[in-house]
Amino acid sequence: MTKMTKLEGADALPLNTILSGDCIEVMETLPEASIDLIFADPPYNLQLKGDLHRPDNSRVDAVDDHWDQFSSFAAYDRFTQDWLNAARRLLKPDGAIWVIGSYHNIFRVGAALQDAGFWILNDVVWRKSNPMPNFRGKRFTNAHETMIWASKSEGAKYTFNYEALKALNEGIQMRSDWVLPICNGGERLKDDNGDKAHPTQKPESLLHRVLVGATQPGDVVLDPFFGTGTTGAVAKMLGRDWIGIEREPAYRDVAGKRIRDVRRFDTSALEVSTSKRAEPRVPFGQLVERGMLRPGEMLVNARGQMAKVRADGTLIGDDVKGSIHQVGAALEGAPSCNGWTYWHFRRDGKTVPIDVLRQQIRSEMSDRPN
Repeated sequence: MTKMTKLEGADALPLNTILSGDCIEVMETLPEASIDLIFADPPYNLQLKGDLHRPDNSRVDAVDDHWDQFSSFAAYDRFTQDWLNAARRLLKPDGAIWVIGSYHNIFRVGAALQDAGFWILNDVVWRKSNPMPNFRGKRFTNAHETMIWASKSEGAKYTFNYEALKALNEGIQMRSDWVLPICNGGERLKDDNGDKAHPTQKPESLLHRVLVGATQPGDVVLDPFFGTGTTGAVAKMLGRDWIGIEREPAYRDVAGKRIRDVRRFDTSALEVSTSKRAEPRVPFGQLVERGMLRPGEMLVNARGQMAKVRADGTLIGDDVKGSIHQVGAALEGAPSCNGWTYWHFRRDGKTVPIDVLRQQIRSEMSDRPN
């Protein structure tokens, strides 16, 4: 491989480009702390001994390529440690990594992640709705792969679009077992001979869920084992910048052609549902300070019970005083209460939730220039 020049500064990132070469060597040329998310589909190290055949004696197109072959577990572990260390250097302080693998390698990768200083957030099981059968009949059908999601370090403020994933799942909290089909049909890329262009091409649906859940538009996503470019294709659709690293010329060629044909979604379609916790915090007292509510003004709940606003942003009722949440909880006999939706004020003969005033302040904050 030709010696690569080390790039300096985030502005030097080769965005939306497939880089040629060994992933570790190439990663060492990229600027430190410049990547928001890494999605990695490293070699599985399947340790296949001979060909696999179906009951009719036809040969199974398994993963037997040279890039998946290592001399020993120790050699694979050294490779894993080296690329993870290179990857961690590239992540921003609040960046994160997703690594996918099979039972052959994911447990070794998980230990290496922790040894390298990553903080594991979840393991996610991709349950294949249409897995390949086990033709020998000596083991369970291998119907899943495991992904590990980890932040760069403990306490990092990683991106997690909880509400967006919930919306993808018809309003139900997204679980850690994802039922999605393997890549087949028209999505499966073929070479000039009509054979699979890559034996482990991942479905776009899998990358869509990862990127919607763990990135924002404009984030930089790195895939050090780019293959036929699923990560880049989905990143382009979703308005994320991407960088791919791939040493095999045939894969780079297929990925480049594929991504050139991808159209980015309309900008207005790239926004996703956000968590309430991600919105700026507005203390109730700020409404009083700004005169949006006045000391002495009365708030009312759905049952007509009332509490008076005090100058320090607390409320006082008949037998209770405290924050908007504490007074609401006391009146309901509940352990907690969301005072923003519980309390209302009166204007022009109408009853209005106090949350309207909070959203007004948040809107002003989002309109400020950076």
